[in-house]
Amino acid sequence: MRHRTLRTFAIALLALLLLAAALLWRNPYAIISGDFTRQRIAAGLSAKDVEIDGHRWAYAYSDDAPPGAPTVVMLHGFTGSKENWYAVARQLRGKYRLVIPDLPGWGESQRIERDDYGFRAQSERTARFIDAVSPDAGVVLLGHSMGGGIAALTAARHPHRVARLGLIDAAGVRFRDNRFGIDVLAGKNPFGVSDEATLARYLDTVFFDDEAKPVIPWPVDRIYIGRRRQDAAFEQRVLDRIGRGGERFLPGEEAVRIEQPTLLLWCRQDAVIDASALDLYALRIPHAQRVLLDGCGHMSILEKPDAVARAVTTLIERGTSR
Repeated sequence: MRHRTLRTFAIALLALLLLAAALLWRNPYAIISGDFTRQRIAAGLSAKDVEIDGHRWAYAYSDDAPPGAPTVVMLHGFTGSKENWYAVARQLRGKYRLVIPDLPGWGESQRIERDDYGFRAQSERTARFIDAVSPDAGVVLLGHSMGGGIAALTAARHPHRVARLGLIDAAGVRFRDNRFGIDVLAGKNPFGVSDEATLARYLDTVFFDDEAKPVIPWPVDRIYIGRRRQDAAFEQRVLDRIGRGGERFLPGEEAVRIEQPTLLLWCRQDAVIDASALDLYALRIPHAQRVLLDGCGHMSILEKPDAVARAVTTLIERGTSR
């Protein structure tokens, strides 16, 4: 009887392995998606979709917060996804209601070919997303990198939807020249990933702290590289608009209209959006709370999540110092 049970178990296990192999053969990215699900659950977040004006938004969220607690919406950067915010979300969960979307065109959210995914279009979509997830009150809107430019524009043009604003390593101003900016202006995509060498270059560019840099083992690295190759044309179109096009400095130009309590947070070693951008935004938002971290690069939300969470908590609880 025992041998029969073991045999049945072995057959069932083999069947499950064959099924998993078949699913992965059809969709290799399921390995990465599965790990993202693991990360979301570990951060205490749930998943949800919502369709707004023809775009399906995928987002992670937590309603584990005291009654009346503010809603914090977090926007990721160029080539990023909602998962970039999970380390910060762990620090904020339980204090505030959290909503962390994949921006339209990115991650698990819908992408419509030939649609516009620049600063202006995404800020209008973000305003409508806020209406959907927090119809009764303005939110604390946090934006990292490209998401920072989108957040700045949203706050400037839709002030009743944004109660407080956090711009973290944010795009949208003409910062001091660096290698990344020079390459963008030359028509290149410095974030492009097409092989192992460019993947290593990408990670070295966005991270300063080696200990925070993710380790991507085989075969996950090959799967990720394959996805980035597929996304190359889309990335180039978006970068052409937000990095070289006529609206590349629109967030900074509109920032003079931002009156909400605001956090400006940068890392001194940011090799993507140079820390000089902090001062340029501060000139436009003189009442902003300024935080400059040391020992981290462009991915402050992954390299220094505790410090970022503390600064966000200060923004929410104390407002700004004038």
